[in-house]
Amino acid sequence: MDQNSVHVVGGGLAGSEAAWQIAQSGVAVTMHEMRPVRMTDAHNTDALAELVCSNSFRSDDWETNAVGLLHEEMRRCKSLIMAAGDLHKLPAGGALAVDRDAFAQEVTLRLEEHPLITIERNEVAGLPPSEWESVIVATGPLTSPSLSKAILELTGEGQLAFFDAIAPIVHLESVDLDIAWRQSRYDKPGPGGTGADYLNCPLDKPTYEAFIDALLAGEKTSFKEWETSTPYFNGCLPIEVMADRGRETLRFGPMKPVGLTDPRNPDERPYAVVQLRQDNALGTLWNMVGFQTKLKYADQTRIFRMIPGLGEAQFARLGGLHRNTFLNSPKLLDGTLRLKSDPRLRFAGQITGVEGYIESAAVGLLTGRFAAAERRRQLPALPPKTTAMGALLAHITGGHISADGEGSSRSFQPMNINYGLLPAADNTPTHDAVGRRLKGKERGMAKRRAVSSRALQHLDEWLEAHSPATT
Repeated sequence: MDQNSVHVVGGGLAGSEAAWQIAQSGVAVTMHEMRPVRMTDAHNTDALAELVCSNSFRSDDWETNAVGLLHEEMRRCKSLIMAAGDLHKLPAGGALAVDRDAFAQEVTLRLEEHPLITIERNEVAGLPPSEWESVIVATGPLTSPSLSKAILELTGEGQLAFFDAIAPIVHLESVDLDIAWRQSRYDKPGPGGTGADYLNCPLDKPTYEAFIDALLAGEKTSFKEWETSTPYFNGCLPIEVMADRGRETLRFGPMKPVGLTDPRNPDERPYAVVQLRQDNALGTLWNMVGFQTKLKYADQTRIFRMIPGLGEAQFARLGGLHRNTFLNSPKLLDGTLRLKSDPRLRFAGQITGVEGYIESAAVGLLTGRFAAAERRRQLPALPPKTTAMGALLAHITGGHISADGEGSSRSFQPMNINYGLLPAADNTPTHDAVGRRLKGKERGMAKRRAVSSRALQHLDEWLEAHSPATT
């Protein structure tokens, strides 16, 4: 083990991307991944960058979607995660979904074969050794208890926690295709898609009402006493929690019927729709989109088989729930994600308070670039705040302002990338090509396109000024 290399603790999306960026800049890196020596409650394999929840990286539209913009920025930064995702993409309408096993194997192979990367399969129990001069902690939301305790003692801050839920996966052969039909919302093809990339199960009003009743009455996983005050992340709420907030909530969320037409009943829109998205390259496994749940297994099987088309459903995996942790980053981390109380430690991924696969990988990308620059005795260059990566970084390190004017542990919550984090563009068009004034949705889309175009222009300028020669 090279004590002078950068050490990356954790082999998830953020850690894998950080290690790749460091090595590609010509700096040696040692990765530490505790699996399979110590497994987690959510992982199934020892592969690096294993996807434990959804297999979707969400929208790939860089012009009008902030997530798609983040995708494109990462591609231009030669991201390993995006390269592997593009190589193993699956049909998913306007989203970028991947074959989860092939994706993780691709990332693992590329990291194992890189001449400047050493992978150590061991648990870093407690704080990293003091002789490690540069460390990136990318242990994610499932940080081991010993390391969590050490970080807590070092910072003097209570780590925040929230519950994250996993959606079930169904065997395609058990779906009734005489009821379910193939269609992407608004027939949008997206990367690797055809416009018919989802399986759609229609519900009429009586069936929907019965389904809601069953959800509310179903037996849920009980919490331990110390978990009862842990909140959910709003971007990944269990369906029964959404249902409890109002009987129509699911119809305006994951079960919304808009943009879909049942070919067997084209004149009447379904009251609600359950969508399934392809989960592997063979097309044999499909996950229930947005159906994170904490229902007990027996009730999951019974209730989900109430959905038309899933009456005989066989589940490759049922839903689940796990507890995530993250730091009070605005208070604890500096602008390059170093721990203020111990600057040799950087943090990356979900533990910093970003939410989502691609956001985690993006923060890993940045920490990798920052750490490599320091190893080359250069000052880390922050991406412009007009870029998606720069805006996300600025938010988690200082953009969150609570009622007391500081980053309060009671109010700082995980954040997905969104246009609200980026400043408005000055050159947003007000009229279309024929001189008609843009209003409403068209005006909003024009604003997003202007912000996205500016972001990529500024990113390219930043990369030209600060990218090192790669290996």
